[in-house]
Amino acid sequence: GKLFRWPDLQHPAELKPLCECQSFGVADGPTVCCNPYHFSRLCGPESPPPPYSRLSPNDEQKPLDLSDSTLSYTETEATNSPNVTPGDFSDASTSPDAVKRSHWCNVAYWEHRTRVGRLYAVHEASVNVFCELPWGSGFCLAQLPAAYRSCAVRRARGKIGRGLLLSREPGGVWAYNRSEHPIFVNSPTLDVPSCRSLIVRKVMPGYSIKVFDYEKSCLLQHSAELDYTDGPYDPNSVRISFAKGWGPCYSRQFITSCPCWLEILLSNNR
Repeated sequence: GKLFRWPDLQHPAELKPLCECQSFGVADGPTVCCNPYHFSRLCGPESPPPPYSRLSPNDEQKPLDLSDSTLSYTETEATNSPNVTPGDFSDASTSPDAVKRSHWCNVAYWEHRTRVGRLYAVHEASVNVFCELPWGSGFCLAQLPAAYRSCAVRRARGKIGRGLLLSREPGGVWAYNRSEHPIFVNSPTLDVPSCRSLIVRKVMPGYSIKVFDYEKSCLLQHSAELDYTDGPYDPNSVRISFAKGWGPCYSRQFITSCPCWLEILLSNNR
């Protein structure tokens, strides 16, 4: 990893194997994967990642081809996550075997204050969200038509590229930034309980972050909630913006000011 991807890597503990690698979760297996693109770098709470330009993959460097889906929220709809059937996408999540299983999240794609397309139900343990084919199977945002797209939206969509990988793993949900630009994340379990301001984490290319912690979410159920003035908010949801940040540290105060963003509505089926 230090030789091929991260020259400033200090310790193996800074790395996390990607869930689609065959060596993932196998203790004392017959083989050990050493492909640096089957790993991500952990996004720590204290130490900021190095400049993203050092992490941008070259054209010939191909990350692991992973698969699956994305998110959902509306300012005019109720905050509870509805039960929806998968959208009209050709994808593993709509296979007969997958439909038998309960979905663990719904994904919605937003452009500013407008939701584009239907909710996307995720049945498999991991899912890719990306813009243009052929960046893998999963939730392809290019398949979602919109009546009008501003210049800001078109520029932001051009930066999504390979997008991100969402994975449900023991204890929580992880997001891996597969694109060449930062993503920005907020969820109830990333916020500090005693802090009344929104915390938005910047995740650089090649980095992973635990976007939702199930155990921490249970502990926070009875704590005071933040006031979200940009519309209904589901406490079991994650918001992710592509390329543009929002919140107290940015010119955009609300995620609805971001050109392209996702809402992941988590179900109780873990």
